Amino acid sequence: MAAEAEGLEPQAAATEDAAGDATEAADAELCLLVGNRLSLDLYPGGCHRLLHLCAQQPPQLREVEFLQLSGHEDPQLLEATLTQVPRSLQRLRSLVLRGGQHWDVLGACLRGSLTTLPAGLSGLARLAHLDLSFNSLETLPACIPRMRGLSTLLLSYNHLSELPEALGALPSLTFLSVTHNHLQTLPIALGALSTLQRLDLSGNLLDTLPPEIGALSSLTELNLASNRLQSLPTSLVGLQSLRLLVLHSNLLTSVPTGLVHLPLLTRLDLRDNQLRDVPPELLDAPFVRLQGNPLGEALPAPRSPPGAPVILEMPRLFLNSDVDSFPVTPQGCSVTLACGVRLQFPAGATVSPVNIQYRLWLPEPRLVPLGPHDSLLSGVLELQPHGVAFRQKVSLWLLFVPPRIRRCREVVVRTLSGDSWGDLDTHVEEEAPKRLWAHCQVPHFSWFLVVSRPVSNTCLVPPEGTLLCCSGYPGVKVTFPPGATEEPRSVCMQVVRMASRELRALLGEPEAAASPLLCLSQSGGPPGFLQPVTVQLPLPPGVTGLSLDRSCLHLLYRTPLEAAWDDITAQVALELTHLYARFQVTHFSWYWLWYTTKTCVQDLARKAWERLRLHRVNLIALQRRRDPEQVLLQCLPRDKVDATLRRLLDRYRGPEPSDTVEMFEGEKFFAAFEKGIDVDAERPDCVEGRVCFVFYSHLKNVKEVYVTTTLDRQVQAVRGQVSFYRGAVPEEVPEEAKAARQRKGMDTVWMATLPIKLPRLRGSEGLGQGRGPSLSLAPLNLGDAETGFLTQSNLLTVAGRLGPDWPAVALHLGLPYRELQRIRHEFRDDLDGQIRHMLFSWAERQAGQPGAVGLLLRALEQSDRLDIAEEVRAILELGRQKYKDSIQRTSLAPRGLDPADPAAPQSVESAQV
Repeated sequence: MAAEAEGLEPQAAATEDAAGDATEAADAELCLLVGNRLSLDLYPGGCHRLLHLCAQQPPQLREVEFLQLSGHEDPQLLEATLTQVPRSLQRLRSLVLRGGQHWDVLGACLRGSLTTLPAGLSGLARLAHLDLSFNSLETLPACIPRMRGLSTLLLSYNHLSELPEALGALPSLTFLSVTHNHLQTLPIALGALSTLQRLDLSGNLLDTLPPEIGALSSLTELNLASNRLQSLPTSLVGLQSLRLLVLHSNLLTSVPTGLVHLPLLTRLDLRDNQLRDVPPELLDAPFVRLQGNPLGEALPAPRSPPGAPVILEMPRLFLNSDVDSFPVTPQGCSVTLACGVRLQFPAGATVSPVNIQYRLWLPEPRLVPLGPHDSLLSGVLELQPHGVAFRQKVSLWLLFVPPRIRRCREVVVRTLSGDSWGDLDTHVEEEAPKRLWAHCQVPHFSWFLVVSRPVSNTCLVPPEGTLLCCSGYPGVKVTFPPGATEEPRSVCMQVVRMASRELRALLGEPEAAASPLLCLSQSGGPPGFLQPVTVQLPLPPGVTGLSLDRSCLHLLYRTPLEAAWDDITAQVALELTHLYARFQVTHFSWYWLWYTTKTCVQDLARKAWERLRLHRVNLIALQRRRDPEQVLLQCLPRDKVDATLRRLLDRYRGPEPSDTVEMFEGEKFFAAFEKGIDVDAERPDCVEGRVCFVFYSHLKNVKEVYVTTTLDRQVQAVRGQVSFYRGAVPEEVPEEAKAARQRKGMDTVWMATLPIKLPRLRGSEGLGQGRGPSLSLAPLNLGDAETGFLTQSNLLTVAGRLGPDWPAVALHLGLPYRELQRIRHEFRDDLDGQIRHMLFSWAERQAGQPGAVGLLLRALEQSDRLDIAEEVRAILELGRQKYKDSIQRTSLAPRGLDPADPAAPQSVESAQV
């Protein structure tokens, strides 16, 4: 019995260990539950985690209403996981199975592996939101038409060629998005979706529309852009609820005249079609966009004298930010884009007309190829169609941020050619102080960005040998003897300087010094030379060949495979002169000459190499004075903090900047709101409630977000915080630097925490009102006694209606074009942010000034936004009437007194929208 007991003890211990492991795993998975949300799309093995939770059945799982899974899971595992969902998540209201979270080498989103859904998902009675975007669906899963409670269905970026007639059986559907698929026809039953309010079918292959589409009585937004439509059914004039109709980039030759008479229509986009004869009603309507159409008949060209050459003037195009394409003909043209790009197509660059599309991408590590000591100076420009060769080279100008350090550095335009990135011959042109353009010639279209790199000197080394000198450091030379190579090889030299004070601080030695860091590289071929080549480096600063101690001189070599530094002083013969050191090498790599009393310098060299890549920065979190829910987050170089704060503190307030932290170029980091404060709305750059940043030392790492709280602000103010955490280290960072950071543990993930305070709401503030500046602050006193006053809430409504027309309104308000460009650059990923910043900055400057409201009304009218102007007038009249009634009701003024009279007391609030 004792033996049996002894044999059972290990089994019992193993059982306890397994139970402990299972408990720990379940606890880790429960940590992913945030309220009633379960987000597993950003974690490896999300399906395994969900299956484990379903097997354990914790009580929190039954409360889940929002589930996110990645579409990049194994198809069989994903199907098995989804089969368990109806049994375990019966309260589920939102299911997101998106792909597009992985990218290829060109930065394009990869589609998920999802091709169908299990039939049992139709049993989710409460499901209202289904997102299957960026997957591989070729047909609509049969279970979807049986989801009777579905209100939102997102199917963008799949391979759907048709939609089934059964789709019309969804009685609650209000939003359907099937963009960027392969749809050629639409089902007749689509007209049966009587509750549908938004329909987006852009980016497909549609050439006709069924007449039944006119039966969508609740439809307010219809997007059919980038299809092949040649005509429209007349039944579209029956869409009496329609407010937005987008038809740009089709083949339309005519449109029904009755569209202009739709009672609620505020925007009709017909750009880039084949419209020639347009009814006068469309031409005169202020909400119709017709750019890019061959309107009217072509006028005959004036006759030239016999024998005189015909000279055609090159067309000039100036494109707004809402235009993403333009045509190029054999005549050529000059194009200026709103994103800080200029192009010039010479005559004869194309044989036939070509439609060029462009897009400015936010810089991310997957799109930005940087060398070990490169810095990014611009966004990423994509020009399509990729790879189309021009008969003559096209000139390209890219606006970039001037680099802070220019000595021994150069600015180049980097582009993708085939599968590799290369640098183009670039000339820097200065248009004005701190306004620089990078000019280059491009043979075809691809991806382009501007980088600052160490000066690169390149030469073709023939078998007879040659001499390569550094243009930035004349004392750095490499001599290639005869026989160093059998065939001509292209060799590149780069030199990087490290400040002596940084090296002395690192080593703790006042006499330490280092020569410039030399890199020898090539585009291809054997890793070494057939004969040793002679390298000349200047001796470290303050050291001469007559006074140095040779035991303190160290020649360091970076081993390519191990990515470590070796001291090779004893392996080479150092020839010293008064100012230089010469030695022979046989491999391409990095070489560095140090002068220090330290004996083991390999690890110190690794730290110094890492220090060359690091930038010292501070983090700030400021709240707008008039709207504390609007928070500005920014990462600034240490020397830019004071000047930036002086510029911002008239409109923002907040705590002191964080302590100085160090970051790599291209490193990701996150801002997380904590202690009762959260991001107010879903953002594409928000992951699990954390706002994602990518640090680039020369770009403005700034974002403005709205925050909210679930706590009752009528009882007391909410005192929360925002914390900054490190993310992924960029791939081009040396491996030894990554390993050093990982060895330091998780404490290095946290960088800083700054307080955020939302003040207490007083009285009825915030009751029944949406997000906006009027929630917690006194209203903006914009206007005067004659024209009336507008509150911040009114201005927020105006901002929400402007859309892409905001630059025209800004110019009519008197804002200089340079300020428009600055706003576009600061908020280049946020159209709403551009509009709000422009309007509220102007309003703050106009506060208390007479005639401000009249100026706004004129600007709206001159920008063809009569709809908004009329709405503003109605608000002003309503506010004046309410004030007059209140005065008479409280007997504070005799009957007949006009509150618009300058002598009459004025209300601080106008009508709320």
